[in-house]
Amino acid sequence: MFVDLGDDPAAVLAQLRRPVPRQPGISARKGTAFHSWVEEYYGTTGMLDLDEAPGSDSHIDEAYGLDDMVATFSNSEWAHRSPAFVEVPVETRIGDVVVRGRIDAVFRGADGTWELVDWKTGKRPAGRQLKTRAVQLAVYRLAWARLKGVPLEQVSAAFYYVADDSVVRPHDLGTAEELENIVLPR
Repeated sequence: MFVDLGDDPAAVLAQLRRPVPRQPGISARKGTAFHSWVEEYYGTTGMLDLDEAPGSDSHIDEAYGLDDMVATFSNSEWAHRSPAFVEVPVETRIGDVVVRGRIDAVFRGADGTWELVDWKTGKRPAGRQLKTRAVQLAVYRLAWARLKGVPLEQVSAAFYYVADDSVVRPHDLGTAEELENIVLPR
């Protein structure tokens, strides 16, 4: 939903104020399958369901191209790092709107800084579309800084586009005031 914030803030705000469930499409299911695999990779999933035999969902993996994404991820910088947190629910207030989300992974730097990562299974966008999608990271960054009580400058954020093995680290994520101007245009 946050990826639409830069394009249509009014629609996103309406959804935030009064959520309406949506039927997940193939892209969402593919993303969910990859996110679940990453949670398992980092050892952060819940208890194993004894009724579920190993490999019983391999047809799902094949349908979503999970094997290719797993191979790409396994050779990425993220495979060799240990997150401090995975799938962290966050919320923050931007103007009069409470915004909730889930940060896919949070890494702690040796210098005490934080790096938030959002896994993406689609193709990397370009130009204006990439800038618009960065609003999602800006919201997460603000929420994390507030949650941890650290200056915004100590929190960076990135998208990892696994299909392209591409990391995008926007450097112009803005301030709380700039986010308010996007979310609550005057």
